[in-house]
Amino acid sequence: MARDTYSIAQRIARAELSPSHRQIADYVLQHPLRVAAMRVEELADIVGVSVPTANRFARALTFEGYAQFRAALVLGFEAALAPVEKLRGTPDKLDSIGEVFAATLGDVARNAERTRDGFVEHDGLRAVEALLGARRVFVLGYGSSAWLTGLLVRRLELFCADVRSLVSVEGPSFGGKTLRHAGPDDVVVVTAFPRYLSDSVLLAHRAREMGARILALTDGPHSPLATLADIVLYASADSRYFANCEASVLALVEALTSAVAHASGRSVEAASLLAEAVLPWLHDNRMASHQRVRHATFESGSADRKAKPAGTGNSRGHPAGRGQKR
Repeated sequence: MARDTYSIAQRIARAELSPSHRQIADYVLQHPLRVAAMRVEELADIVGVSVPTANRFARALTFEGYAQFRAALVLGFEAALAPVEKLRGTPDKLDSIGEVFAATLGDVARNAERTRDGFVEHDGLRAVEALLGARRVFVLGYGSSAWLTGLLVRRLELFCADVRSLVSVEGPSFGGKTLRHAGPDDVVVVTAFPRYLSDSVLLAHRAREMGARILALTDGPHSPLATLADIVLYASADSRYFANCEASVLALVEALTSAVAHASGRSVEAASLLAEAVLPWLHDNRMASHQRVRHATFESGSADRKAKPAGTGNSRGHPAGRGQKR
């Protein structure tokens, strides 16, 4: 239990509470994070007590009022509650769905511009050289970052010697087991944005202990990955509705992998090999589509002929023997 939540639990244990206050206390102990995001009216409504009773509960715990009680409860949950507080503190003034679309696309554009303006060319060069020179590249990121690391793996494996995703149905334990084999010739790419997941930070520590180089994709120097990584690339990820703007992170992944493709000197070769590999499945490839249809029709006809018992009919569809001379 977090230190500040434990302090409130201790206050509850010491306080002399009425039955109504005990009812509130039980809810607070069961759902501290949820209560930390609630106004006094919301807590009173969900517990089924009056607002004055909820305020008196806070005073029974030696707080001046509910605001002070909630502030103490919030401590330690700042990152988790940041999107909630942001939405609560800035009422939505957009009147239509069209305005929401326009505002969100504008936010994405501003994040991309800030990411570009904050880019350090020397760090980008080091990142590309590390990826192309690595014996193996391990890629990890959990939560929403898992979707973004999938694209990173898909692009890097065209140009890097050996790229391995540490995102698995087994969860972070798969990453922990795999990183046992990491070493100084390997690069571990870690993606983490607020709210930073402890699994990503823990595995970054593990990779560092194994001597691997760490390339971090994150949002700023305050990130827990910033001090762990050998190379850091930053993406501005402000969002008014969510914890992060993932589009700007995607743009950073796109830029990084494009730079890797360019520096490899094999971008045309890789594109040609990829096109050849996927050609049979392309919708506009009429020849391949026609061949697949013919192949499927041939296989179906062969199966029908094999399934028909011998002597059950002739070419006109009559039963065997009918109309034949004896």
